[in-house]
This record gives sequence, C-alpha cells and structure tokens, in this order.
Amino acid sequence: MKTTIYIHDSGLRHDTGFSHPEGADRLATILGLLKETPYDTLPQGKVTPAKEEQILLAHPLHYIDHIRDSIPDHGHAQIDADTIMSPGSWNAALHAAGAACSAVDDVASGKTTRAFCAMRPPGHHAESALSMGFCLFNNIFIGARHAQAAHGFKKVAIVDFDVHHGNGTDTMSRMHDGSIFFISTHQYPLWPMTGLEEDNDESVMNFTLPPGSGSEKFRSVYETKVFPALTRFAPDLLMISAGFDAHRLDPLAQINLESEDFGWVTERLCAIADASAQGRVISVLEGGYHLQALKESAAAHLRALANLKD
Repeated sequence: MKTTIYIHDSGLRHDTGFSHPEGADRLATILGLLKETPYDTLPQGKVTPAKEEQILLAHPLHYIDHIRDSIPDHGHAQIDADTIMSPGSWNAALHAAGAACSAVDDVASGKTTRAFCAMRPPGHHAESALSMGFCLFNNIFIGARHAQAAHGFKKVAIVDFDVHHGNGTDTMSRMHDGSIFFISTHQYPLWPMTGLEEDNDESVMNFTLPPGSGSEKFRSVYETKVFPALTRFAPDLLMISAGFDAHRLDPLAQINLESEDFGWVTERLCAIADASAQGRVISVLEGGYHLQALKESAAAHLRALANLKD
C-alpha cells in the first residue's frame, strides 16, 4: 500500500505565542522525523490550499469571513479562550484543510492508497460556526465531505483517538445524513466535557476512558466496541483523527498510553480498511503536546500506516 505524506511549511508560520502548547515546534518535530530512516523513504504529495467551496462543505460563509477578518496584521489575536492567531494563520489554516482535500484527491485517483496529513492548526474541535481548542477549520470533516462531493464516496468513517473528544466532528456528523460515521475514544472527564456514550446514535459512537486507563483498557475498548462497529459500517474510505496526546508523557491528559499503542490501533484500523475500503486510509494530525512523545507516537503510527520496517 503506497503511503504519501502531506506537509507544508505554512504551519510553521502559524504563531500561537510563547508557551502555547499547540506551537510550531510540533510541526518541526514531525518534519525532523520525516528526515530519519525509514520515514525518509515516504513520498510527499503536493498540498493545495483549500478553496472556499471546499470549506463551505463544513462551515458557513459568515464563519469563514469571521476567521479571515480576525487575522491580525501583526502580533497575535485571540479569538476564543485558547485559540490564538497570527498573520500567518490564514495561510496555514487553508493549507491544513487543503492537505486533507489533496490527500482525498490522490487517494480517489489511485495515485496513493494511504496518506498522513501532518499539518497545523488541528481541526477536530472546530464546530460549524465556532472555533475552539486550537482549531480554526475542521480539516478532517472538510476532507470527508470533499470525498463525497467531489469523488462520490458513499460511506466515510472517521475514527478519532485523540485524548480530547472531537466535539466539532461529532456535531457536524450528527447534522449530516448518516453517510459519515464518527467514532471517538477519549478521556472523560476532560475538556471539552462532551462525548458521552449515552448520546450515541447511528452517526456517532463515543467511548469514554477514565484517567489512568492505560493500554489494556484502551485496547479492550477498540477490540470489543470500535472495531466491531467499524466493521459493520464497512466504509469505503477510512479517515483517522490522529491525536497523540493520550500518551503517558503528554501534559494535557492522563490516559497513559505508550507509543506502541498508536501503532497497534493503526495497524488494526488499516486491516479493516483493507477489507472494505480497498485499503484507503487518510490520517490527519490532531493533538500531541509532548515533543518526544509526539515523535515516537507519530513514528509508530507511520510504521503501521505504511508498513515500514526499522
């Protein structure tokens, strides 16, 4: 299965300010990883900035205008409690959403089978008309809708293993027609304090993990709940919100996973995609705020996604 990396240096110019956890050093860490063996063997695809009509698949025009108009000419602008923008943020946001669409285009055409979009800002907290949680546009949902609108994919699954609930993707999936199936595993209680299992429906399945869950509990939830549900849905495209902040070293949460857990879950998800989606998997970077843990976890994820050998 050919795996392609989608990355763009615009993300380095999205400046969130001193000591902000979602900083440019996250992208620099991934860029450094991609220069190492065996990750340096992976081809890199062209990232085209998202067009307005693609973003409109997930966000209304007044929200797009609000984000564009809020970009500062210099310094920083704070648009909600924890989301900061700088003069480079608009270009970075367009490329982050555009990477998901570029990957979809290449997977749909057969140019590649799998993709990892290593971009920032992340996206899964962005709701239809609300930025939050470091996110401006919901990159993965824009990509999912683009897959349907431009390429005719009928059933798209989004699996989110970020430690924080992907509330934006959850909300937008419920507003859709059931052809996008969102599954999230996340720590609870933890910000944004959403994603309860009692609210599950045919479009969304949330599975909460208490602080300190560890690898055994995480893997059990996937074995007994996530994988069976995903297999029943049988997507023709699988997308992954790949947040690595459930790692035991991450400062923002306490699920306490190991780097190898991200490789394990990726390998199993790819096997399901092999069975129903001709192997098509598109992964989009979300969280991960301890740089060494981010590097090790992304490495494990990429080894499984691309079937790389050390």
